[in-house]
Amino acid sequence: MERAHATATTEGDAADGEWEYRPVQLAGDVSRLTAAVRLAIQAEFSGWELARVRLYPGGVRKVVLRRRRSSRMLPELSI
Repeated sequence: MERAHATATTEGDAADGEWEYRPVQLAGDVSRLTAAVRLAIQAEFSGWELARVRLYPGGVRKVVLRRRRSSRMLPELSI
């Protein structure tokens, strides 16, 4: 199945005591600049930071974002 847009699912979401993680997949047709801007917006407004990026053949990027667990409500991922 080919993905034309960035997707985020709750499948694979994880937490380890202090951090929560969110996997995101960016399609191969998303430019590096566009990917950087999308991730920067998440960092600025939702508290996510980059934990890992893997680049696959065809340009697909699999990204893992993380943020500190908090008792206050933080916005959800909107990629």
